[in-house]
Amino acid sequence: MGAKSTRNITQNNRSDGHLLEYFRNTFVRGGGAINPPPPSGITATGGTVTTKLGTTIHTFTAPGTFTLTSPSTTVNYLVVAGGGGGGGGGGGAGGFRTGSTPLSPGPHSITVGGGGASSAGPAAGTSGSNSVFGSIVTSNGGGGGAHGTDVGNSGGSGGGAGGGDGAPRAGGAGNTPPTSPPQGNPGGSGYGTYGTAANGAGGGGGSGSPGTDALPSPGGGGSGGNGTASSISGTSTTYAGGGGGESQTQNGGAGGPGGGGNRTVNGVANTGGGGGSGANGGSGIVIIAYSTPIG
Repeated sequence: MGAKSTRNITQNNRSDGHLLEYFRNTFVRGGGAINPPPPSGITATGGTVTTKLGTTIHTFTAPGTFTLTSPSTTVNYLVVAGGGGGGGGGGGAGGFRTGSTPLSPGPHSITVGGGGASSAGPAAGTSGSNSVFGSIVTSNGGGGGAHGTDVGNSGGSGGGAGGGDGAPRAGGAGNTPPTSPPQGNPGGSGYGTYGTAANGAGGGGGSGSPGTDALPSPGGGGSGGNGTASSISGTSTTYAGGGGGESQTQNGGAGGPGGGGNRTVNGVANTGGGGGSGANGGSGIVIIAYSTPIG
C-alpha cells in the first residue's frame, strides 16, 4: 500500500512540474501562439478629439493640421464651407461634401472657411470662403445674396436674387464649380418693383434644396433652402441651410434648416449656413472620423 502511494505522488509531482513549466513558457515568458501581442491602434492628432462607440472624431472649427501617425487607414470626412452673406437676397450655404477616403500617414492641412459679410446695398453680399481637407476635397463658399436688379452670386450654393424692377431675376447657381454628388443648390429668384409692397428677394440655396423664389403677391422674401443632416460627429446635425430673402413687407424669408439665417439674422457659426438678407454667413466646419478598437 505504501509503495503504491509513493508512485502516485511521484507521478503527480512530475505531471505538476510539466504543467507549471507550460504556464511559465506561455504566459510569463510570452511564448505560445495563444498569447499574441495586441494589435497597433490608429493614432492621429489635430482638432478637437472625441470618441464614441468605437469611432475617433477630429473636429476642426478653425484652421489646423490633421496628422495621421500610423498606420494607413480609411477615414470618413465632412467638409462644409462658409455661408454667403446676405444682400437683399439670402446668402447661399457653403458647399457640403462628405465621403470616405484611404489615407496614408502624414500631415494634411485643414482650412475652415469663414462666412461672407453682409451688404446693405448696392453691392451683393460677400461669398463665403472655401473649406479644405488637404488634397482630398475642397468645398466652395456659398454665394452672396444680391441687391436690386442683380442676380445672386454663384457658389457651393447660390445666393438669392434681389428684387427691384418688376421682372424675375435668377438666383445664383449652386454646385459651382461642379462636384459629384452636388455640393449645393441654386438660390431663389427675386421679383417686384423696389419700394412697393410686391417687392421681394430670393432665398439662398441650401445643400439639400434650392432657395425658394420671392412671392410677387402679396410680396414676400423667399426662404432659404434646406440643409443636409450628418451623424459623423456622433450626433445627427443639419448643416448648410440657405439664408432668407428680404421683402418690403414684413414677410421676410425664413432661414433654411441647417444654420441658415432668417431675414436680418446671421448664419449659425460652424454650420456653413447662409446669412439672411443684410446679415453675415456662418463659418464652416471640417470633421474627420475613423474606427478604433473598443477597450
